[in-house]
Amino acid sequence: MSIPKKCIIVDDEPAAHYVLVNYISQNPLLELTHQCYNAIEALNILRSNTIDLMFLDIDMPEISGLELLQTLKNIPRTILTTAYSEFALESYEYGVIDYLLKPIYYPRFVKSIERFLAMDAVEKPETTAGKSIAVKVDSVVIELPVNDILYAQSYGNYVKIFTPDKSHLASITTNQLESMLPQDHFVRVHKSYIVAVGKIEQVERDNIILNNEKIPVGITYRRNLSRFLG
Repeated sequence: MSIPKKCIIVDDEPAAHYVLVNYISQNPLLELTHQCYNAIEALNILRSNTIDLMFLDIDMPEISGLELLQTLKNIPRTILTTAYSEFALESYEYGVIDYLLKPIYYPRFVKSIERFLAMDAVEKPETTAGKSIAVKVDSVVIELPVNDILYAQSYGNYVKIFTPDKSHLASITTNQLESMLPQDHFVRVHKSYIVAVGKIEQVERDNIILNNEKIPVGITYRRNLSRFLG
């Protein structure tokens, strides 16, 4: 059985999300992994996760869909979604797969997906090499290489991110950080902790040992951990 292609929706309209979530859920070859409501949020997700297909709105506040494409070094396969047809010609300069006009009807959506699947015959393995996330620390935005992150601990509306040589108190919530990190390499083991799976040194019944620190494993999060450890 084919591995589902990981998808992201980037659109500032909740109604557009509703339609696309419904359509994606009807196709077993697609898996919706992230939903973003602005380009800045999407930029962080795309920097730290492997995404196979992006559904991207053009007309968004602050940074438009086309401006987001201009910013990205590695553009995932993209299907543009918009209510305005005048951007069609310019959009194809960025190698987009298709251009869907709103309201999007399911038969037209299916044709776009068939085009995407035909173009994406080779599966690309996910890796964290060279990936980073952008977080705000002491009012300054810094980039942290994903490979350097050992674990993260919640501190209210802040998260302390631990690397081998120091920790960073970032202005971000645990849920936001979890959505930014590669899902194949990081796991939530407690309401207050996210850990790098490859850095785990020892697993106990109620704790894991990582970087010589004992980290609690919450009862409701044990299944998350077990799917990595078998």
